[in-house]
Amino acid sequence: MKDLIKPDEACAPQNLTFSGEGTLPRVPLPSVEESLIRFEQWCSPLLDNQDLSTTQAAIAQFSNGPAQALQQTLVDYNDQAGVHSWLDDFWPARYLGRRVPVSINANFVFTFIDRPQNQTQRAAQLIHNAVSYKLALDTQSIPPANIKGTPLCMEQHKYLFSTTRIPGPIRDDVKAPYSTAHPAPPDAKHILVLHKRQFFALTVITENNNPFTQSAIESALQSIINGAPEQPLDKRKAVGYLTTLPRSDWAETRKALIANDNNQSALETIESALFCLCLDSAAPTDLGQATDQLLHGDGGNRWFDKSVSLIVFSNGVAGVNCEHCGVDGSALIEFVDYLHDDEIASTSFNDADAQLGEPSVQPILFTLDEDLQTTIEDASKGFDKLASETATRYWSFDDFGANHIKQLKVSPDAFAQIGFQLAHLRTKGLIGATYESVATRHFDRGRTEAMRVVTPEIVAFANAMDDDQIHDQTKSELFRKAAKKHSLRLRECQQGLAPEQHLWQLQLVAQAQGLDTENDSDFSLFRSPGWLTMRNDYLSTSSAPSENITVFGFGATSEQCIGIAYLVRGDSIKAYFSTPAAVADAMEDFADQLQLAFRDLATLMANTG
Repeated sequence: MKDLIKPDEACAPQNLTFSGEGTLPRVPLPSVEESLIRFEQWCSPLLDNQDLSTTQAAIAQFSNGPAQALQQTLVDYNDQAGVHSWLDDFWPARYLGRRVPVSINANFVFTFIDRPQNQTQRAAQLIHNAVSYKLALDTQSIPPANIKGTPLCMEQHKYLFSTTRIPGPIRDDVKAPYSTAHPAPPDAKHILVLHKRQFFALTVITENNNPFTQSAIESALQSIINGAPEQPLDKRKAVGYLTTLPRSDWAETRKALIANDNNQSALETIESALFCLCLDSAAPTDLGQATDQLLHGDGGNRWFDKSVSLIVFSNGVAGVNCEHCGVDGSALIEFVDYLHDDEIASTSFNDADAQLGEPSVQPILFTLDEDLQTTIEDASKGFDKLASETATRYWSFDDFGANHIKQLKVSPDAFAQIGFQLAHLRTKGLIGATYESVATRHFDRGRTEAMRVVTPEIVAFANAMDDDQIHDQTKSELFRKAAKKHSLRLRECQQGLAPEQHLWQLQLVAQAQGLDTENDSDFSLFRSPGWLTMRNDYLSTSSAPSENITVFGFGATSEQCIGIAYLVRGDSIKAYFSTPAAVADAMEDFADQLQLAFRDLATLMANTG
């Protein structure tokens, strides 16, 4: 059973869930000089001599121009009372300012391990454990997570429950507990249940503030299923599709929706719900199908703005879809691991709770005029188009995994990332910009750093690997240099010293001051070949280790990009690829080349020592 703080440990405040607030190290703020030096180093292997020279000139002009004044503004902001990090406004700007739909484009998913349970059994257990976790967070009896004894920031856990993204015309907002508007833990006792595009409020917490028993929850879920019509609700009335709209369009439609008091009340019930449970009629038969359904489904049986949506299919296969603005993968994994703790699932609460019977189930109904129904129908068509234009593939490499890679004396992550570069070079004939997400939760309010994977050492190795004129021993030496450099850069990112977010924030500061970053030559850095090329991803990668998930997935990011959500297991490497359907052939070729690349790397290292 996951450890909880016992009553006799209550006097140890360092064990409380959020005890790290204000005590963890702050996210470092690099100097402008440090970030500009790193930026030049990071972008240079992607540029030819002319583009590098142009970028160097832009760096010098920015450094000798507005850089120091902007940095001082950022330093002053960082020193203000109540500011946790110089990135406090960066994350809302990054996540909430995007105007594209969050479905597929932004949300991410985990496919859970299989369980011998039917749909309602699986859903009831997940609900029970999720509510238990919520109640434990309320009393701060979940000990802070740590990595090798280093405590991690638990702030993201505040966004797991009763948190909903609210569309805005220019920038979205977030309705959440622990905020200025609602400074306490969430007080809702219901969750949102979707089935066949219909909405229900299901009470999951008793009057005694305990979870309802699993059997009571299962009975309530079965009543929803039994009472549903054979066919899903007509698309024109499936309000969930509105959350698939571009954000500004959704904001405008929301105004029209809440002009009706009944609709405003319905939205309040949805937005205050602890989390969302989607009971899907689909029955995916393999991991690729399941992950595709988790990523989008048909769009109407979802509320993509909800921070956490647990999804259970008709055959008991399950997973989660997460809205990304407040929660990253590492925090969600801790929650998912708790969901799969069988000892918690078997916990019985007192007899009085068992006598309360079934939780209440109330339909959530909307009043929709012709204009709103037309908008919903158009949203469904747009979503269907977006889903059809996204190609995905579940991929499994079963020859070996982290255990064998470590025997070769190589970091498993370095091995995987170098393999990605080799496979991409063999597929497309070039090495392109590659993003890797690096968690920084050991800092107060730390989230992730943007690591740019391509280094001169990786380029040198990848170009040498298929050159028959180069001896294998030399290739091996180049590989180890590339792997060492990768690990060094990874540690640099873990220390909060990557340049991209810092320079990006300086650009945002300038824009907030009304400076013309689009045309002023002092800001040519942000139009330079180095800035544009380094951030124009060919591969977008992220890893999420947990034994309770079988697939980690997210959607395509650009026309040329292949998304790679990967898991390096002890004896295998799993991945979920995504890319625009128009270039799906390149993704398929890359997947095939990656099998060969991993084998070739292992053979090279085994033969050369």
